[in-house]
Amino acid sequence: MQRLTISLDDSIAAAIDDFMARNGYNNRSEAIRDLVRNALVRTDDSAKTENCVAALSYVYDYDGRDLAMRLDKAQHDHHDLTISSMRTRLDHRHCMEVTLLKGPTDDVRKLAESTMAERGVRFGQINLVPVTSDGHRHSHGGHGHDHEHSTPAL
Repeated sequence: MQRLTISLDDSIAAAIDDFMARNGYNNRSEAIRDLVRNALVRTDDSAKTENCVAALSYVYDYDGRDLAMRLDKAQHDHHDLTISSMRTRLDHRHCMEVTLLKGPTDDVRKLAESTMAERGVRFGQINLVPVTSDGHRHSHGGHGHDHEHSTPAL
């Protein structure tokens, strides 16, 4: 771990302190580390890894021109990226859906962006976490399956 010294305007320092209080951080280093990590992940060129895991969340109009069926079909068409999906009804017309994705970063990002761009989808957001794989298959005492470990890259 490296120690960095930075100078910030008083207004930025106050905003960080407010952020810390709202989100339960114990110190500025933790808060700034998470803010920087999130900013790096959201840029296309920084923190780029071949694979990622992601949570895609969005609200949509369930009655809107076969939108629910199109969204479901997109997940089926990308079954290799889709881990799981959960939907909850907000009212008689609107649903919120959270879909967990895993796979090549570019493919996951494209699927998420095309989902959020669908007409009738609102409040779309992706939380993308770059991961690295240890490249080894692990078998754990009689579970009958083996798996790879994915570790957050940042």
